[in-house]
Amino acid sequence: MFDDYLSWKPFFEIVPMEVGDCSEMSQLHGQRFPRQWNDGEFQNLLLQQSVFGFVARQTNAFFSRPLGGFVLSREAAGEAEILTLAVNEKFGRQGLGWRLMQAALREAATRGGESMFLEVEAANRAAVGLYRKLGFEKVGERPAYYAGTDGTRSTALVMSRVLR
Repeated sequence: MFDDYLSWKPFFEIVPMEVGDCSEMSQLHGQRFPRQWNDGEFQNLLLQQSVFGFVARQTNAFFSRPLGGFVLSREAAGEAEILTLAVNEKFGRQGLGWRLMQAALREAATRGGESMFLEVEAANRAAVGLYRKLGFEKVGERPAYYAGTDGTRSTALVMSRVLR
């Protein structure tokens, strides 16, 4: 029985984001990015008709349904973009980023998106690798775009992918 406990793995479902998720998303965003978006910022975005998102909720948790990650996107006039994506580091390397991105790509195409853009810190090799596996290609760079907590600046890669 103890061996079963040690082999236990969390299971997640990907579901549409709701305004009630904004507080948890803000907390997770603050763990993963130097500048935390507050729940009001998430709520204001989510209330826009062009904005949509998905959350990964753990389905086999004992007392709650922890947030494993989220993706927030927007689509307008055939062009979609990833606004932000975060996966809880304790659930990293379990395919949540892939699954969240797949949901966002499908929804963007359903809404009429022909292409999707995103920005990612060039030094974030895991994220850049994920986006490349999903078919994104680098289309530009923004030097000194991101500000670190220590005042350093880093390059953003602009990546794009055709949806149709």
